[in-house]
Amino acid sequence: MIRAWALAAALSAIWPAAAGAQAAARPDVAKGRQVADQVCAACHAEDGNSTLPANPKLAGQVPEYLSKQLLNFKPQGGKKADRENAIMAGMVANLSEADMRNVAAFYAAQKLKPETAQSKELVAQGQRLYRGGNLANGVAACSGCHGPDGAGMPSQYPRIAGQFAAYIESQLIAFRSGARANDPGGMMRGVAARLSDAEIKALAEYTAGLR
Repeated sequence: MIRAWALAAALSAIWPAAAGAQAAARPDVAKGRQVADQVCAACHAEDGNSTLPANPKLAGQVPEYLSKQLLNFKPQGGKKADRENAIMAGMVANLSEADMRNVAAFYAAQKLKPETAQSKELVAQGQRLYRGGNLANGVAACSGCHGPDGAGMPSQYPRIAGQFAAYIESQLIAFRSGARANDPGGMMRGVAARLSDAEIKALAEYTAGLR
């Protein structure tokens, strides 16, 4: 009986602490809005629906992906940033990891205003690659990771549907050249290395109109 009482007492002490830690780790969307208004809105718009292709749309993005990207822009432990960008480095310089989680949660909660595809020919080619890949040169289907509708997979792969075609194109080119190298296990670099300029453009056009 004494042992049971002692165990119950120990658990009663642990549970509130665990609950408190979980609550502390949960993103605060209201605080995220404040960060977005102060730091991000000038380039990505107040609701994350950027109007400039150089600045990606953040609305509706997978929050874990966004917070990881923000963290990757910030140099850590005296080492250079995993994703080097002078502008973004300045933006995240004074953000804590909690700030990054909060702003990611805020943008994830916003409704995306998607882009549209412009070329039927490119869309048709891009659709084939996105859904079936290219067995001839070992390109896997994009849908395997980003989903059939391009919505991504929580905590693993980003949403790419409705993104600016020009932005998707620039990032695929950056992965192919190695200029962007913060993809886990080099996954995107491996895919992009096998894509031609024409294939990249077709995929970018298709994903812009993907719903």
